[in-house]
Amino acid sequence: MNFNQLFFHIHYCNGRKYKEPLKPFRKITRTLPHHELIWVTEGAGRIKIGKRIYPIQKGMLYYIGRGMLHQIEPDSDKPSGFLTVHFSFAHVGLNDGIWAVEDDEEMLPLHPAYELRDAYPVQDLFQKLVDSWNVKLPGYEFTSKTLLQQLLIAIFQNIKKQSQNYATSLKVEKIIGYMHEHINDKVTLTDLSQLVQLTPAYLSRMFKETTGYSVIGYFNKIKMDKAKELLIEGDKKVKEVAQALGYADEFYFSRIFKKTEGMSPSEYYSKNVHGV
Repeated sequence: MNFNQLFFHIHYCNGRKYKEPLKPFRKITRTLPHHELIWVTEGAGRIKIGKRIYPIQKGMLYYIGRGMLHQIEPDSDKPSGFLTVHFSFAHVGLNDGIWAVEDDEEMLPLHPAYELRDAYPVQDLFQKLVDSWNVKLPGYEFTSKTLLQQLLIAIFQNIKKQSQNYATSLKVEKIIGYMHEHINDKVTLTDLSQLVQLTPAYLSRMFKETTGYSVIGYFNKIKMDKAKELLIEGDKKVKEVAQALGYADEFYFSRIFKKTEGMSPSEYYSKNVHGV
């Protein structure tokens, strides 16, 4: 799943602040036509998602995908405090100047339940998201969507640090750092596999699973982002930009640029510098 191509829509948020009086919380059994994240701030009980039962306790995060049967049953003696966000998402992509939108038939790559450690950033962003939605200041919908994206990033970063695959993530970060340092050079898959001491085949699979891009595809994206900066500066021709980024063939560079940005380098320059 490529998170760069996800567009989110928030249906609603709920939450109980810590100092509010606790009210009885009834048992709920339902499915939803969208996705939900639940963060537990206090209390006890149990939640059943699909066929598995998890405890309700402070610091637990639950992800309920669209159409997933679930049951929430808080302890009657200790009603649960919680923060929730209900949302949908779609894949939005631009290819050769044509926008494509696909519905969210798949789930986010999350398990139903996590007990997060050192999760202050997650809780803080979740609270800001719920507060933004409830206060409803001008522009709150855009602000809330931005906070949801930041929340998901914080969740994935927290999970990554706890995961056995953390070493893999460090290798990917090392590769991306190397790409930035050698943005003006030609870098091969063999070069990168030697850098992190992995086979090219395993590196390709690992990198794709982590970033959503192929290794060379990601390197080209970094180059194209730099190319846009150089073009907007306006003092370099397309051929010079290509050479500055390690492309010996100006026309190959232009094909990569158009595939990535939906327009040629010349068209991008005219549109962003001259407004044509």
